[in-house]
Amino acid sequence: MIIPEYSSYDGLGLADLVRRREVSPVDLVDSALDAIGRLNPQVNCVVQQLRDLALREIKRGLPAGPFRGVPFLVKEFGMHFKGMKTTAGSRLAAGITFENDTALMQRCRAAGLVTVGTTTTPEMAFNTNTEALVYGSTRNPWNLDHSVGGSSGGAGAAVGSGMVPMAHANDGGGSIRIPAACNGVVGMKPARGRTPTGPDSGIFLWGLAIEFAETRTVRDSAALLDCLAGPDDGFYYDAAPPRRGFLAAAMTPPAKLRIGVVDHLPGGAAITREIRNRLNDTRQLLEDLGHVVEPVKIDYSAEQFNESSMRIWATTLGYFMEQFAAITGRKIGPRTVEAVTLEVYRYGKSISAFQMEEAMVWQNAVCRKVGAVMRDHDVLLTPGLARDVAKLGELDQNAKGVDMAAWWQQIIQGYSPFTALFNTTGQPALMLPLWQAKSGLPLAMQLVGRMADEETLYSLAGQLEQALPWSVRRPAHYA
Repeated sequence: MIIPEYSSYDGLGLADLVRRREVSPVDLVDSALDAIGRLNPQVNCVVQQLRDLALREIKRGLPAGPFRGVPFLVKEFGMHFKGMKTTAGSRLAAGITFENDTALMQRCRAAGLVTVGTTTTPEMAFNTNTEALVYGSTRNPWNLDHSVGGSSGGAGAAVGSGMVPMAHANDGGGSIRIPAACNGVVGMKPARGRTPTGPDSGIFLWGLAIEFAETRTVRDSAALLDCLAGPDDGFYYDAAPPRRGFLAAAMTPPAKLRIGVVDHLPGGAAITREIRNRLNDTRQLLEDLGHVVEPVKIDYSAEQFNESSMRIWATTLGYFMEQFAAITGRKIGPRTVEAVTLEVYRYGKSISAFQMEEAMVWQNAVCRKVGAVMRDHDVLLTPGLARDVAKLGELDQNAKGVDMAAWWQQIIQGYSPFTALFNTTGQPALMLPLWQAKSGLPLAMQLVGRMADEETLYSLAGQLEQALPWSVRRPAHYA
């Protein structure tokens, strides 16, 4: 049975329907796949539709988790399940099949989520846009001529278009938050160590990356983090546990907070006038809600931050590429990877162990600078992006003559300069779709918390969701 009002519910709302036996998990699977079938030809965010897998999961018996029966999508990079096929957005990796569930996947299942498909990603998840040659362009449901962000762009578009209420995503430089900003959804990057990385990874991207999800509502994000948080067997590091729980925090308005406003970061592009105006509107809203809001300047070496981040990314991606090549038997070259990816690989091969140690020293120096700012502030407020959502083709990973430094300048410093810093520091950072640009596209703001303090972010986000609800805004292409 297809549920006509399926896309008007968030995940907790759908699970409540299942709990009250008004709908069945199979009804929700069919509703999700119906939405995907109608919208995916235009948006192109779902790679595989997995109805048979979903029905097998339901037949085996779903756990009584808070999201029992809720349809879910898995990004084709990072978290995976046994038997899952992937391309990692690349011809090099096409056809790889995973032989195990990750710990995070096991927790998603324990929460009651039902996997109905997989989503697109840029090649090797290294773009703030999602137009991998192996998939074709993933298009923004608000305007099909625009980008969905990256690297979890397929997940962001699927949630933004109402195909599913939540989808797996991960974030090593903004890859949860940038798609949230582009598609008008909620994107939490949890604190370093909050969600499990095992058994396949220990320090994911040298500590920059974290796995979680895109959601439509704050409460879904908080409730899902309650389900997924905590160390797994043999964990390398762990975030301090919450004091009361993330959903409880999201449902409770915060006490008066001291919020620092950051409108520029070292080496980053200046924000547009429209974004500055919305940043000021957000500041005024926070003051009206009773918070103390003041400008803050964060100072560190842009050269050392960017160079160390590039070394980490290039080394990790180069390693993954060689692993994929060994599995598939394909050679790394212009026939198997995109032009920029090949340049990143070459750069990664040139980096020595001593240079990686130096990179971590520089990363630490940046962390200490930001940490000092957080002594005096509960939360930081920044713009989501520095400019309007990119058009398709602007952030081209197959462009010739673009080296690692030029690519980093294009996708991070010039487009999303406020996200990657908080992968370095490991702080939780939450993207909220508070505004709508004159273009009609979403215009988001980012909240950043103290280390391991997602609860304050969820509390403030819940307050903002009540004060400035975004659920009434729907894209042109919506289920």
